[in-house]
Amino acid sequence: QEYEGDRNSEGQRHGFGKARLPNGDTYEGEYECGLRNGYGTYRFKNGALYTGNYLRNEKHGKGVFFYPDGSKYAGDWVHDQKQGYGEYLYANGDTYTGEWANNKRHGQGTYVYKDTGSKYVGCWVNGIQDGPAELIHLNHRFKGRFLSGKPLGHGKFIFDIGCEQRGEYKQPVQDKEEEEEEEEQPLPLEPIWKASEITKLTPWSPQDEELLGPRETAEAAVTEEDGGHPASTTGEGDEERGEEEVNQSQEDEETTDLGG
Repeated sequence: QEYEGDRNSEGQRHGFGKARLPNGDTYEGEYECGLRNGYGTYRFKNGALYTGNYLRNEKHGKGVFFYPDGSKYAGDWVHDQKQGYGEYLYANGDTYTGEWANNKRHGQGTYVYKDTGSKYVGCWVNGIQDGPAELIHLNHRFKGRFLSGKPLGHGKFIFDIGCEQRGEYKQPVQDKEEEEEEEEQPLPLEPIWKASEITKLTPWSPQDEELLGPRETAEAAVTEEDGGHPASTTGEGDEERGEEEVNQSQEDEETTDLGG
């Protein structure tokens, strides 16, 4: 191990210093009593890089992590995990800006799909779209609720031409064959949009579900709108995978005695 920098009276790394680990990683920044503490830059031999605040060898505070696949997270960290508010740029060009907890999208956030320009604005639970939200497309948008990444329940499509279509996403019932010999569970069916009426634009928020049911004066049979389904989350990067490889196994190799 190589170290060049300040030490305290006990010989511990303390102040500013530069260290090279046996695995090829390097750290340049502040130390306190032998541990990374304060602002610093950690470079992994595989090309990943973290620059930001540390607390007792853990990423803590504001920091930016550049991953080997080209993705990047900039925001809050708590005890080595993305937590608080931050922005993630995925390798495919998608972006998420919002709240995080335990390395996952959690709380209020906006996910923008680069390929289509569509964006999801609303609630997330443990990395999945869940709760009141708005899905905005080029010339229309959907307001309603999501469950486990899919729209479900009452909602409405709002079109730029000046009208809206109310209805409900319903979960189809899975047909059960009498002689089932399948060992694996079948994939769940996609929710189906059932329209109830078309009206002029009206104010509404996802919490006002009582306004979404079919009205007594309008039971027009409206066909499903083409393109009305929300954009797929296919292509979303799994931001945890890179960090597990470059952060868990490598960064932790720097021991407390060597500055953490």
